[in-house]
Amino acid sequence: NRLNKFYKPEQYKEPPAEELSEEEKVEQAYSFVQVRAHGFAAPPPAPEVGSFKKSDSGGVVGLMDMMINDLKKEVQEAEFAEKDSQEDYEKLMKDSSEKRASDSKAVSENESALAEAESDLSQNHDDRKANAKNNGETHSYNQDLHKSCDFLMDNYDTRKKARTDELEALDKAKAVLSGADFSLVQTGVKASAKFMA
Repeated sequence: NRLNKFYKPEQYKEPPAEELSEEEKVEQAYSFVQVRAHGFAAPPPAPEVGSFKKSDSGGVVGLMDMMINDLKKEVQEAEFAEKDSQEDYEKLMKDSSEKRASDSKAVSENESALAEAESDLSQNHDDRKANAKNNGETHSYNQDLHKSCDFLMDNYDTRKKARTDELEALDKAKAVLSGADFSLVQTGVKASAKFMA
């Protein structure tokens, strides 16, 4: 209303008159008033500027209305921006939740695969130890067999001679039991011993 008094007098409404208290009346009656001016020279007249034509812009009140409208637009834009931001945030949270769920599932699958691989590794270690023990036993058996074969090969001639001697002794024993007399017979030649039998 005060602005209308100055800028738009046709829209101005006079406020209701206030009654003054006794103190205010006394103060108004005895206030200091300048009676005469000091001896200064009068100021020069103001330069003439052309006549001021009031535009339809509305002056200060129009400016304030424009500022209010601009502020309303800014508030509306801020609300739209906040709404868009909220939607983006909710979409981001949903996407993040889905990604966390898929990552959690992938982690659990990887953990189960790791546990299975560790189980297989443990089984393979056990199998390898059993195979190593079996291979050691087989190697030990092969060495023993090789030693036995080497012994037989090294003593083949000796054993062959002993067997031949044993067969001759059995033949002589058989002949003695049959009644043959070998006391004067030469034992160095085998053919004659067989001839006499």
